Amino acid sequence: MDKKEQYSIGEFSERTGISIRTLHYYDEIGLLKPTKHRSSRHRLYTDQDAIILQQIVSFKFLGYSLNEIDGMINKSTFDLSLNETLEIQKKAMEEKKEHIETVLKAINTTLIILKEEKEVTAAILMHLIRSIQLENEQRKWIEQYMPDKVAEHINEKFKEDSTASDKEYVRFTNGVKNLVGKPIDDLEVQELISRWMHIANTSICSTMELMDEEMVKQIDEMKKEEFPMPPSPFTVEEEKWLEKAIDYYFMHSSNVNQEREK
Repeated sequence: MDKKEQYSIGEFSERTGISIRTLHYYDEIGLLKPTKHRSSRHRLYTDQDAIILQQIVSFKFLGYSLNEIDGMINKSTFDLSLNETLEIQKKAMEEKKEHIETVLKAINTTLIILKEEKEVTAAILMHLIRSIQLENEQRKWIEQYMPDKVAEHINEKFKEDSTASDKEYVRFTNGVKNLVGKPIDDLEVQELISRWMHIANTSICSTMELMDEEMVKQIDEMKKEEFPMPPSPFTVEEEKWLEKAIDYYFMHSSNVNQEREK
């Protein structure tokens, strides 16, 4: 700043980019108190006030409250307590960033699916959004309970095709809702089940190939630990119908595949 000793509040506001209203408020709460003109009692700011204001702006940017900043700007040096609070602020900002990224993914995935599927029920949409919200919890669960090699494979595969998996699941759930009530041996019903089972088995088989007998035992033991899951997009009626349709598929899967090949 220029070598001018004092600035009116208007000049100081213009030079620092901080509104007059904010400067008034900082003065009222004692955070940044300028001197007063002897006769007019107008606020007068100095270059030292500009340095203090820069500290206030910097700490606000880091996420500190004005009360916290008030206790910090009078220190000539910063000690371990500042380092610890900065670590807390860093963690908080990382969590905010993670939340924003999750929200953006939910929005983008939903837009893609709505564009391709045209119509999606509220239940499916809520299931999809909740699934995306739970992704980090699911990833942590996998890393905690799965063997390292398997966890790395699952998480890497998830990163590669999570949107594609979401689209397939929405197609499947839409199909179930459109076909529910039809005879479970109906060809269209069994083709839907067959397609979904093929997708599921492909994913499971690629994971099982990485596992030995000991790893499988670990998987059996960890089943006791609850895997974070979103609520089902299906009604009780739809779930009962789907269960019967899947049972029929396993009993007659060879027949279904033969019909599809005709």
